Amino acid sequence: MKLSPLLRMLLWPFSLLYGIGVRLRVFLYERGWLERKRLNAPVISVGNLTVGGTGKTPMVIWLAEQFLGDGKRVAILSRGYRGADGTSDEIELMKFRLQGRVSFGVGKDRFAEGQRLESRQPVDVFLLDDGFQHLRLARDLDILLLDSSQQLGGESLLPAGSLREPISAMSRANLVVFTRTETTPGAIEAIGKLNQFPVFAAATRLLGFRRLGGDITLLSSSEIGIGPFFAFCGLGNPEAFFRDLRNWGLALGGQATYADHHRYSEAEVLEIEAAGKRAGANAFVTTEKDAQNLHQRKFAEAPVYVAVIDLVVSPEADFRNALDQTLAARSGATA
Repeated sequence: MKLSPLLRMLLWPFSLLYGIGVRLRVFLYERGWLERKRLNAPVISVGNLTVGGTGKTPMVIWLAEQFLGDGKRVAILSRGYRGADGTSDEIELMKFRLQGRVSFGVGKDRFAEGQRLESRQPVDVFLLDDGFQHLRLARDLDILLLDSSQQLGGESLLPAGSLREPISAMSRANLVVFTRTETTPGAIEAIGKLNQFPVFAAATRLLGFRRLGGDITLLSSSEIGIGPFFAFCGLGNPEAFFRDLRNWGLALGGQATYADHHRYSEAEVLEIEAAGKRAGANAFVTTEKDAQNLHQRKFAEAPVYVAVIDLVVSPEADFRNALDQTLAARSGATA
């Protein structure tokens, strides 16, 4: 979160009050004075400590694919942040990627959504999207994601900083995953030295590109041309996307950033096209989330390609073992 030192100083008292409220809420849940609701099927939560992107959606998709591969019936519970009518850009992204193989419960009351899904069909495992702070729903495993490219030391709580909770809240996590390790030299070696938590590394991997408005067919980097490309996105961490594109060998002629979850207007599409033309771009490239927020708007001047990614978790065998043990323990408890 880029705020001036003066603004951070002015907001610091509000961060202090916010921190008191956060700690009190956690304390009340831990003491049982605020009730946690439990669903019949096991719940695996994926969340983070900061505002902005740390790779939660790719992790939820990765987990869903793993469990689907095991023959599990998977449901995803999400608030649907900045969405409407029971959906959001991230929900539509996950639906597109998972192609009807997963059921979704979207709403503020994720326990009620989970109950609704369980009443309609059997569920083997729930994935709680962005759930680390959603303490009302009991979970069997908390996966906490931390972006290895961002330094949290000295970062303030909201609103003066980007932290949703103090760094000490890491102690609630069962598994800690440092994402974007491919962009941080020495990250994997440093993670290997952390022994106070079960810690894992995750790298972003490019699967390919699909044409905006097309089907799920993927094209390789060589198949979309040599560029230059004009990149645009509305993400919590846009620089990570631009850095990824360069690491994948794409020549960027220009770039544009928008607020996280930004919904593009027709006028903005024309502005992006004009900026791409000025930059001499032969094509445009954006993210899967932005593809949902374009709402099928057309680019007349040049093709738009959508970067499709997933995660590589290591050591994967240990990570999968932790997931399997969670499901086995819950099955044994309910047998």
